[in-house]
Amino acid sequence: MIGLAAAFLAATRVLLRIRDRRRGVTFPFSSQAIMLAITAVAILAAVFVMPVSETTREQLLGLVGIVMTGVVAFSSTTFVSNAMAGLMLRAVGNFRAGDWVRVGEEFGRVTERGVFHTELQTEDRDLATLPNLYLVTNPVVVVRESGTIVSVRLSLGYDHHHAELEPLLADAAQAAGLEEPFVQVVELGDFSVTYRVAGFLAEVKQLLTARSRLRSEILDALHGAGIEIVSPAFMNQRQLGAEARILPARPVQPARETEAPEDIIFDKAEEQASLEDLVAEQRRIEDEIAALEEGMKRATTEARTAAERELARRRARLDTIATLLEK
Repeated sequence: MIGLAAAFLAATRVLLRIRDRRRGVTFPFSSQAIMLAITAVAILAAVFVMPVSETTREQLLGLVGIVMTGVVAFSSTTFVSNAMAGLMLRAVGNFRAGDWVRVGEEFGRVTERGVFHTELQTEDRDLATLPNLYLVTNPVVVVRESGTIVSVRLSLGYDHHHAELEPLLADAAQAAGLEEPFVQVVELGDFSVTYRVAGFLAEVKQLLTARSRLRSEILDALHGAGIEIVSPAFMNQRQLGAEARILPARPVQPARETEAPEDIIFDKAEEQASLEDLVAEQRRIEDEIAALEEGMKRATTEARTAAERELARRRARLDTIATLLEK
């Protein structure tokens, strides 16, 4: 009995050491899980060293077993559900690290895809952790890597004909760097007409910058044409003459060009996406090397020489990738 208690105490000491060293190594369990295991081992050790009869000890162990079983049963529902949801997301593969994702009110780029959770880097550079079960039970909108539509909605008064406005808005979208711009009339309100200005953005990594640039170009285009953008309620309530216009003065100097904010905001998402790209390239090169080595067995002398050069080039790239992954 004393030997069994000593074994339990030794197990507790090992778990404590793992917990203390966890920051320096990769360990699949959280600190809370380690502390739970330590607590369970300590309870069992206390039961075994208690000065009670064998029958009482067995009853206490039975009680502890029932309590632990109940705790596991109640907690495993969410635990297992998130794990199964993580496997489902991996199987579906509708997004990867670096992709823009919107789930409910959360919007950002994917930085991590774990077994139990998915991490997003938001527009404020913060990290949002979402349980995988939440992603499975809610619609997930993924911005396509091949390109997306960037659009802006704005309301303009009925005193301007849509034939006058649509070319201005389309030119603004083109000036913002969007391809194949188009303008739609989406709503006829009681006091104003709602327009949608949109265009195709091929480089989705600059999504935030493209949206801001489109709004700026729309402002410049409408103000440059003498068209004011104010609400009908404001126009009805202002104490101004009929000929007055609410237009900002044009700046003496053009707006200063700034670096794309995405480079600062989504640093972790970019790093994780690059790592996944390197791993995918590594696997592809390994398959190509295996195919070249297999083909060299049946190749002629001249073909074998060319294959050896290709093999050396791919192995050099493989070494470079391995060095980058080690950093």
